[in-house]
Amino acid sequence: MKILVVGRAGQLAWELRRTLACFGEVVALDRHSEPAIDLAEPGAVAAVVRAVRPDLIVNAAAYTAVDRAEQEPELAWKVNAEAPSVLAAEAARLGVGLIHYSTDYVFPGDGAVPYREDDPVGPRNVYGRSKLAGEQAIAESGAAHVILRTAWVYGVRGQNFMKTMLRLMAERALVRVIDDQRGAPTWVRMIAEATAILVARSLRAGLADLSGSSGVYHLTCSGQTSWYGFACAIREQAVAAGLLPDTAARVEPIPTSEYPTPAQRPAYSVLDLSKLEERFGIAPPDWRHALELCLADLAGQ
Repeated sequence: MKILVVGRAGQLAWELRRTLACFGEVVALDRHSEPAIDLAEPGAVAAVVRAVRPDLIVNAAAYTAVDRAEQEPELAWKVNAEAPSVLAAEAARLGVGLIHYSTDYVFPGDGAVPYREDDPVGPRNVYGRSKLAGEQAIAESGAAHVILRTAWVYGVRGQNFMKTMLRLMAERALVRVIDDQRGAPTWVRMIAEATAILVARSLRAGLADLSGSSGVYHLTCSGQTSWYGFACAIREQAVAAGLLPDTAARVEPIPTSEYPTPAQRPAYSVLDLSKLEERFGIAPPDWRHALELCLADLAGQ
């Protein structure tokens, strides 16, 4: 089986290249590879897919600069909405499946219980609206597809909240972190491993058959916390792992109002995971356990 992973150096794509290799040839492409695939140029995407002729497409690339998207809405729309539409159309033309990753930011964040896949959406920023448009285009394409909504993604590679906190805690005496936004911190390796399980359980005659599983699924670590709670756990576990000294910065909670950003974030974006477990038997670990494993991996490098 030949798997086209759209994305190459990003934190999710890098993990997927490892977890999906057991299924066959993984062709990971981005705008710097040869051949190159640039989601900012949706019109050129189809030709690359046709040249590769994959048996499965996994789109791990996205425009994820949430605040910058408010100033670059056209670029965010091309990468997050138009390009996935092209990928889905090509998947339908080839008769292959598409796995795509979306976000908790498609929800308004004004609830108090975990969002289910069929709950009303209502993104509050350009990033969320562009990702929702990508979901809708894929659903309307006729391609067999699995859309995995995730949230608060971190890992040892790339730029993310965990790595930012580790840097700031080593440099400062005090780090102030928002305590009135709740979600589920999610280790990127868990996403990649869950994707591999999903593929394995969709195999028919050596190929991934997503036709009986098409739809949206929520995939995060289990449990929930605030950004402040996440930061406190990072500090505690990083000190235990030897990544930070006991004298690392103290963490202080603040309300969102004290840290204004160009893009509005949902106050509550915890996702219900029951559909994923019912369909694929995937029960994600608690976010604290996943963080401990990630920091242990970082400490071992």
